Amino acid sequence: MPCLSYVEVISPLPSRRLLQNSASKQPYSGLFFFLGSLVILIILVVLILILCKFFKPGKLRALIGRTAKPQGTSDALSVHLRTISYFNFHTLKKATKNFHSNNLLGSGGFGPVFLGKLGDGQLIAVKKLSVDKSQQGEREFLAEVRLITSIQHKNLVRLLGCCSDGAQRLLVYEYMKNRSLDQILYGKSNIFLNWKARHQIILGIARGLQYLHEDSHIRIVHRDIKASNILLDDKFQPRIGDFGLARFFPEDQAYLSTAFAGTLGYTAPEYAIRGELTEKADIYSFGVLVLEIISCRKNTDLSLPSEMQYLPEYAWKLYERSRLIDLVDPKMREDGIVEKDVMQTIYVAFLCLQPHANSRPPMSEIVAMLIRNVAIVETPTRPAFLNRKRRNDKKLSWDTITDGFPSPLQSDSPSK
Repeated sequence: MPCLSYVEVISPLPSRRLLQNSASKQPYSGLFFFLGSLVILIILVVLILILCKFFKPGKLRALIGRTAKPQGTSDALSVHLRTISYFNFHTLKKATKNFHSNNLLGSGGFGPVFLGKLGDGQLIAVKKLSVDKSQQGEREFLAEVRLITSIQHKNLVRLLGCCSDGAQRLLVYEYMKNRSLDQILYGKSNIFLNWKARHQIILGIARGLQYLHEDSHIRIVHRDIKASNILLDDKFQPRIGDFGLARFFPEDQAYLSTAFAGTLGYTAPEYAIRGELTEKADIYSFGVLVLEIISCRKNTDLSLPSEMQYLPEYAWKLYERSRLIDLVDPKMREDGIVEKDVMQTIYVAFLCLQPHANSRPPMSEIVAMLIRNVAIVETPTRPAFLNRKRRNDKKLSWDTITDGFPSPLQSDSPSK
């Protein structure tokens, strides 16, 4: 008990010393906090003065805008581990020389495409989406860009970035050195393609479509397969352009926004007549394009004799007369061809042009036939034609097709 009394008397002494030491340190902590805050404030003021001195207010706002915009939309632009670039509108305007007509690469229903050159010398192709037809807001636009960016294949044109500035919607693609296929096929270029190069192009297009239709994580129907939408790189490898762009437009304007009269020859009958759109419509267009590549001419040319004006019809007449070799580009025949390979490729085109959509093979089978992994056992039937007797009718439409075309929706065989 005396020990306890002794402890009670002396125990408060250490606590009193601790309180005194703590109280003596408080002024120093406050001083350090004040000095640190003062130093940070001085540094910020100096940085602001430097920025104001070397950057004009307009340039400073543009700099802040360029850095803030990607951060605000980074979630929308990210695709797995890959993000695309967000381009400032003024950067693209400068790269294309204010979208000068001399830089115009082409124009389609989705909008014109301009050649651009960035500050580092990189060449780009800038597509201005038609503002009056696209009714998407920025969020929807960026969501679709993210979706398209996720679709990557060696035979598809790569999307580098985009720009959304007010009502402006722009897409930035890699630039293809050898431009579009139509420049070569329709005599706008002096480049000659031998059979090996043409077969490579046909096969590459088929593989690109196979990816869009069957192998991609989302199904894409291109809707506008034609020579001007096939771009060629420096090794003449084909890249399909404009895939997925119909997603930026209302459903009722997605195809009719194109120059329909100019692409009528590529259009599948069930799509043109009834608006029934499946992958089979792309396959029909591919068949027409194959005939163009082999013959080196447009699918419709009213300057030619009557029976030669519409390419699929003319090709079928030659087939019936056992003179299909006459369809082949004379220059390519002079250069030398493997006739058996060319004839097999034409047969594949005929299978793609079958009037009934369900009769057309899927792209995976077409690729197999083109690389001769499988034999062609099916005999093609007469393709869909326009009625030549009414060719001069100004109101010409697919309603003048000679044969009836049953709807795939009414067929017993399922559409693939």
